[in-house]
Amino acid sequence: MLPEISLNILDIAQNSIRAEADLIEISVLVDREADSLTVIINDDGCGMTAEQVASVEDPFFTTRSTRKIGLGVPFFRMAALITGGTFEITSEVSVGTKVKAVFVLSHIDRMPLGDINSSIHTLITYNTGIDFVYTYGFDGASFTLDTRQMREILGGVPLDSPEVSDYIKEYLDENKKETDGGAQL
Repeated sequence: MLPEISLNILDIAQNSIRAEADLIEISVLVDREADSLTVIINDDGCGMTAEQVASVEDPFFTTRSTRKIGLGVPFFRMAALITGGTFEITSEVSVGTKVKAVFVLSHIDRMPLGDINSSIHTLITYNTGIDFVYTYGFDGASFTLDTRQMREILGGVPLDSPEVSDYIKEYLDENKKETDGGAQL
């Protein structure tokens, strides 16, 4: 199992990239009053059949031909469920896939969120042909980074250029701290 939720998010987003998504939306929402940490990853990739969705939680099922095991979804599911949380995956062929994991925030077995900013930064700067909408929420406060808006403003400057990459990292760090006050999750 991956030791941090942010690495699980990175892994599931890689599935979206392999599914040829043009847009990947990632939400990380913390609600201390509800004692929950919710992660939603939604893409507009090729989607899956009902049979594939039913099989995707099986670690011995994968659509890849390079290896015969797919542990990302089963581990992410298990990580949520062992906290008393929930997990669901919905998909439609030619429409996309949505993965939602809800963790009980205070549960002793909940793995830490980890460095979510670095995971999001990596996804954006290493996959410049894909748009990402990232929302981070904490007790009702939130911020969103939308690469479609950034592209409009940048007018052709690539997201992986050093200056833009640095700006994205700073934006994520500053806004997360402003949103959650530097809480360690």
